[in-house]
Amino acid sequence: MTGRLPRRAVLGGIAGALALTATATAPAPAAGAGRRGREPYVPLTVGAGGGPAGTDRVHVLKIGPDSAPTVLVLVPGMFGAANDFRLLARDLVAAVPGVQVWAFDRREENLADRSGFATADPVAYYLDGHYRSQDPAASAFAARWGLARTLDDLRTVVRAAADGGRRRVVLGGHSWGATTAMTYAAWDFDGRPGHRDLTALVLIDGGVRGAFAGTGQPVRNSPEEVRERLAAIDGGAVFDMTLSAVGLGARAESTQIWYQLAGWYAHRDPDGRSVLQPRMPDVLRPAVPVTNAGLLGTLVDAGFGWPNDISVHSGHLADSGDVRGWVDTGITPLGRVATAYAGGPEPAVWEWYWPARLSVDLDVVDPYADTDLARSLGLRLRHTADLDVPLYAFQTSYAQGTIVSAAREVVANSRVPYAAYETDNGMNHLDPLFAAPSHNTLTRTLVPFLTGALLA
Repeated sequence: MTGRLPRRAVLGGIAGALALTATATAPAPAAGAGRRGREPYVPLTVGAGGGPAGTDRVHVLKIGPDSAPTVLVLVPGMFGAANDFRLLARDLVAAVPGVQVWAFDRREENLADRSGFATADPVAYYLDGHYRSQDPAASAFAARWGLARTLDDLRTVVRAAADGGRRRVVLGGHSWGATTAMTYAAWDFDGRPGHRDLTALVLIDGGVRGAFAGTGQPVRNSPEEVRERLAAIDGGAVFDMTLSAVGLGARAESTQIWYQLAGWYAHRDPDGRSVLQPRMPDVLRPAVPVTNAGLLGTLVDAGFGWPNDISVHSGHLADSGDVRGWVDTGITPLGRVATAYAGGPEPAVWEWYWPARLSVDLDVVDPYADTDLARSLGLRLRHTADLDVPLYAFQTSYAQGTIVSAAREVVANSRVPYAAYETDNGMNHLDPLFAAPSHNTLTRTLVPFLTGALLA
């Protein structure tokens, strides 16, 4: 879901959130809910990865008609999962005839125990420690779940979407998911360039060649840094622990559980007094009583000081009341965030166990070149110069303009026939995934690109 979420930014966001409180009314259900067709969450068997039973598979969330001649496959970013794209996919399918969207869940999603979200009250299951946690000490297999593993799995999805050449495939992603999509396009699959499988590429607030430079966080891909990171992985640090800096728990999955719980209660009982507030760490607990919707808003809204990586422009807490609710004033209604964050239990918005090796590899491919370091890690970036499919790049305020400048550099050093570049600096990193269609610049500009690419 996020790009890189540095510890300094997270802790700074927490400090900014503590003193604020603010509106009330609950968001209404999305128009048309209950009238849509099936949105199946489908498993696909992939190659052996050495993990526990049941992990040699990935999933796709399918939105739109199976008869569509084009499939847009979307890859979530760091800590992101398939439900990131459900609402965006619905909006795109409604606007672009002949398109189905497949949202990709990586194999590590099979490690998460989300069974508690199928119960009437999941808070005790998760916060009282009844769920099954994946022990890093028993997860040495995850040290091998890097980018090569992910791309081999993703190719299974792309081939299934293509249906033997009967359907066109557009590949895209958000944040590091966009990096993954770009790497797929340049990857060498036993002599065949990945872009030969594709009709177009869609980059949503991410990419390669310094796309994240504007965030102020350097890419950690010097040979010395890579050696240190690989040594830590070999020593047992197989899962990326970045989100533990939020302060909601020390396990790899702690923050993700809290956010999904907040979404679950905000979706089912937005006006009810917050179930989670009494159980929050003191440093993060709102100073006044809030509703379930109010607590979710506190956790996701940019107004509370959260980093651009994990926040949206939604609204504020009510100015008064014994229990403060949420008022929507921004481009991303809290009800849409709650719908996505609540999950099913499957699929979800958050990936619980992000492999540390995947983080290393995604940093190493940032130069988008067949470097000695990339080759030493088995990263087969051999076809960057002959990339020859249309490209769309969208940026928010997150990286201060470097998403588009990096995409332009890719185009200038390849055979991309044409590209579209779009910017909305009024959006944060997650707004394009959940914003209301009428305020979503991504939807409005991606629709004509997809239409044109599919007619070309």
